[in-house]
Amino acid sequence: MNKRTIILLGIILLKFLLQFMLISPEFDLHRDEYLHLDQANHLAWGFLSVPPLTSWISYIIQLLGNSVFWVKFFPALFGALTILTVWETIRELKGNLFACMLGATGLVFSSLLRLNTLYQPNSLDVLCWTAFYLMLIKYINSQHIKWLFAGALVFATGFLNKYNIAFLLIGLLPALLLSPHRKVLTQSSFYLALLAGSTLILPNLVWQYQNEFPVFKHLQELSATQLVNVNRMDFISSQFWFFFGSLPVIVAGLYALFFYKPFRPYRLFGWSLCFTLAVFIYLKAKDYYAIGLYPIYIAFGATYLSNVLAEGWKKFLMPVLYLLPVLFFIPAYQIGFPNKSPEFMYQNKEQYSEMGLLRWEDGKEHDLPQDYADMLGWKELAHKVDSLYAIMPHPDQTLILCDNYGQAGAINFYSKRGIHAVSFNADYINWFDLSKQYINLIRVKENKEVEMELKETSPYFELSAISGTVTNPYAREYGTTIFSFVGAKVDVRQRISDEIVEVRGY
Repeated sequence: MNKRTIILLGIILLKFLLQFMLISPEFDLHRDEYLHLDQANHLAWGFLSVPPLTSWISYIIQLLGNSVFWVKFFPALFGALTILTVWETIRELKGNLFACMLGATGLVFSSLLRLNTLYQPNSLDVLCWTAFYLMLIKYINSQHIKWLFAGALVFATGFLNKYNIAFLLIGLLPALLLSPHRKVLTQSSFYLALLAGSTLILPNLVWQYQNEFPVFKHLQELSATQLVNVNRMDFISSQFWFFFGSLPVIVAGLYALFFYKPFRPYRLFGWSLCFTLAVFIYLKAKDYYAIGLYPIYIAFGATYLSNVLAEGWKKFLMPVLYLLPVLFFIPAYQIGFPNKSPEFMYQNKEQYSEMGLLRWEDGKEHDLPQDYADMLGWKELAHKVDSLYAIMPHPDQTLILCDNYGQAGAINFYSKRGIHAVSFNADYINWFDLSKQYINLIRVKENKEVEMELKETSPYFELSAISGTVTNPYAREYGTTIFSFVGAKVDVRQRISDEIVEVRGY
């Protein structure tokens, strides 16, 4: 094992250790994670919220025991593979060990640490962006068609993971047309690779068609409820923070793409960054959608600096360039991760507010960052529903109906009784078991209109009661109320069917 390999393995080990150290045990999983894990129980070629690949990974997690360790392992793995991909990119660009270490350090101590703490499609999305760019560089260097097919495979994997990767092509195509590499569009091998990639994603496109393209409905809802609160200037300013410690390296990479002669074949990457960011800004996208853009420019910058710096300058700048990401990580460690208790965050919320971390998707400021508030109260909710379910008469004929996917997913994840909670929210609307005749209802409702719920639902049952609430004051689900309704006077199954039709709109 040579020196280069030992250093790479050490960096990857450090990456894994950091990922498991950055989450306080006081936090549960994130609400999105519960939905993604539950998709393993309903495997399909598509979902209302995400493409199918996440459900396949969730199924593997189930086979491994469905523990929190494995839930956190996979995003950490994708982060480590992103580092490995950048390392290989630098080698492809003829960068030396200094360049490889510089690129890897910049990625380890970056926003990827935050992104890779959550089991969401985002971690694999960044890996696929980076890997696709590597395939393109390998094709430019060799002109071998195998890299076109490899790129098609990577893109298809990214597409089946998160549709966000489509913006990679949207930004790359005009850059390709401006470069001499546009000749690839006249080659049959390009269209064969395009056909291969299209074949891989075709089952998902068929699923979208059969379900009336829910991805567009999801985007419309996202635009109306979340993106409407996105400020374009906030998006732009956020881009500087994702890899703040590596900004000099990224700037050097962009300079090299336009003015460094050996990088002339790769100039389309410079234009691609401009076009992709322009599209994101125009559409008022969430800032983290663009994270996958930057690792490749760290690779360009690290290689350029290793090639042009004189030996004397290297001795001076090498420690500085290595230390910058680490130094900027230190203050980020204090507030950028869920490694402090909720009480500490609340008592020191001024420093979180100064960094804009308390501004939620509703455009308002709250006591905790939204992601952290979304990681609290779930075990408490699931335990109370589980205990109530155990004492219900005829529990096998009890419907557990929640307001949102986080509630349903958390109950299903933590339950020890094989509970199957559902909701009219997100993918759960397709997961109702209407083969049963329900006589009881456990209703989990967000903290609003508690009396209205009793008034509206009680007449349809013999008995009704408030059976518990989420009491964690720092949880986004604080005040969520659990109702029990026993002895149905109506056909619950029919009423649920009617509601599903109304929610779906057909």
